[in-house]
Amino acid sequence: MGLPLDFLPIVLPIIVVGGIALFIILRMKHKYEKGTLGKKKTKSAQNFLDSLIPLGMMIGLAVATLLSIFTSFSLLAATAWGPGIGMLVGYIAYEVYSKKEEVDP
Repeated sequence: MGLPLDFLPIVLPIIVVGGIALFIILRMKHKYEKGTLGKKKTKSAQNFLDSLIPLGMMIGLAVATLLSIFTSFSLLAATAWGPGIGMLVGYIAYEVYSKKEEVDP
């Protein structure tokens, strides 16, 4: 009974972060095939929109690393959970920013 519970902390981040990544990839593929990916008028706004998901992953890793330094959360677990949660937050920011209309001065 104890052996499966020993594997749970090892396998759980892989399953959860893998599920988040699969969800985001399939949603982006569906948007691409449908032709509804986010489009912005200016090149700089489009570049920012396109970099929200990787930016979320980098910020997630930085936050998780800082969390592991100041708490008992292990660094190995932080490198798994941080980018995964950051990817989800970056995708949500992508969705919100892609729907936001640009204001022309």
